Amino acid sequence: MTRRAIGSLDVSLVGIGCNNFGARLDQDGTSAVVHAALDAGINFFDTADIYGNTQSEVLLGVALRERRDEAIVATKFGMGTAGNGTEFSARPEYIRFALEASLRRLDIATIDLYQLHFPDAQTPLEDTLATLAALRDEGKIREIGCSNFDGAMLRHAASLTSAGITFRSVQNQYSLLHRTPEHDDTLAACAELGVGFLPYYPLANGWLTGKFDPDAPLVEGTRLANMPADRQGVWMSDEILDRVRALRAISTDTSIPLLTLAFSWLAAQPAVSSVIAGASNPDQVRANAAAVVDLSDDVRRLLDDATA
Repeated sequence: MTRRAIGSLDVSLVGIGCNNFGARLDQDGTSAVVHAALDAGINFFDTADIYGNTQSEVLLGVALRERRDEAIVATKFGMGTAGNGTEFSARPEYIRFALEASLRRLDIATIDLYQLHFPDAQTPLEDTLATLAALRDEGKIREIGCSNFDGAMLRHAASLTSAGITFRSVQNQYSLLHRTPEHDDTLAACAELGVGFLPYYPLANGWLTGKFDPDAPLVEGTRLANMPADRQGVWMSDEILDRVRALRAISTDTSIPLLTLAFSWLAAQPAVSSVIAGASNPDQVRANAAAVVDLSDDVRRLLDDATA
């Protein structure tokens, strides 16, 4: 498995998103996914304190108990956890509270990549970064990242050099069906600043797995089918459905599975450090691990033209 850098961390080009843990998967299911990932050469696990109502971290920690040294653990803070009365916060006192809670749930001494889940407009970013620098100096975190920051926000963070620490990664939505990071300065800022980009929803809520037909009813029990009506409407728009049809046609014409096209197109973006996707069972893990190939320039052009 190819590895790429996020600061001092070497992460697998394919990663595991852990939002299924504690929600759709119990401990046995989580452990099966985690161990299959490690066996396939995947070392990067991305969770958050809010996933699975805080249980994602707990289940991940148990699954990694005997194999912690094989894994890069990333988690997030800032969107609040059950019962603490906080929604979006990057206040220094909240960061310390959230970090200690995550360390306990994960049952580890150090978090490899600690990420601010959402911008907090009420807290000076200098204060947030200074607190994270102190936590790094205490040995509780190794690198820091952010999520849902655009290019201007990344450049502002990089300008705050007095804290002695800066974001090494940014995690935003990015896929063949959602190409906003190309247009809001995020990818350009990543290239300029040496920030690793981590795309979430790389399979566009299932459309890019190749399992769903845009001209057939939604499959019951899937993420798309279970979405609230307003969000489902976005992902079922005529524009999205037309793009899915075009991508399925490219898949057929090139004999390359749509899953492989989706992963490989993202992996070919220079700023992308790891393509993180959820998995519900070991077979999905192995399929994701094998889904990155070198696409020809012609195939990449077809994908770009169909979705730009």
